[in-house]
Amino acid sequence: FSSDEVIRKRLLIDGDGAGDDRRINLLVKSFIKWCNSGSQEEGYLQYQRMLSTLSQCEFSMGKTLLVYDMNLREMENYEKIYKDIGKHEKIIAAAHEKISECKKQILQAKRIRKNRQEYDALAKVIQHHPDRHETLKQLEALGKELQNLSHIKENVEDKLELRRKQFHVLLSTIHELQQTLENDEKLSEAEESQETQMEAEAKQ
Repeated sequence: FSSDEVIRKRLLIDGDGAGDDRRINLLVKSFIKWCNSGSQEEGYLQYQRMLSTLSQCEFSMGKTLLVYDMNLREMENYEKIYKDIGKHEKIIAAAHEKISECKKQILQAKRIRKNRQEYDALAKVIQHHPDRHETLKQLEALGKELQNLSHIKENVEDKLELRRKQFHVLLSTIHELQQTLENDEKLSEAEESQETQMEAEAKQ
């Protein structure tokens, strides 16, 4: 292979490598020509070419280092962003948990409020009714009144029973008196009839 073919292949292999292999090959080729130069003028010309190629190589190397440093900083920046995203995700997760806890607290507060409203409604209903002590006093008073009414009822029933007996005795007495009167009347009629009969016999 000739030197040109080698350089051509290096350029094809180098691809996007900014031509570093090509510059190195040119530098080697210039160095060989400089070593084989016959005149001082030709040697000086090759020397200037080598310096130019070295300058290009150094510039390319510096550019590559800058790109490398920039890539490192980008990677560090990406890692920092990734960590920040992780922190933000944790913060967001904590916020979601806090929101969920707040929702639970709101539901609990609603239940407490509903229960309190029901308790207030029951309290208003209870206020319209006497308390237990007052109710017991009323029940005791009603019990005494009921007991008193029971005694009155017993007394009235006893009086009614007595009046019933007295009325029965009175009816019996009236019946006996009526029977006696009827008997007396019959006896009187019989005596009158006998006296009339005796008078009639005496006249004969």
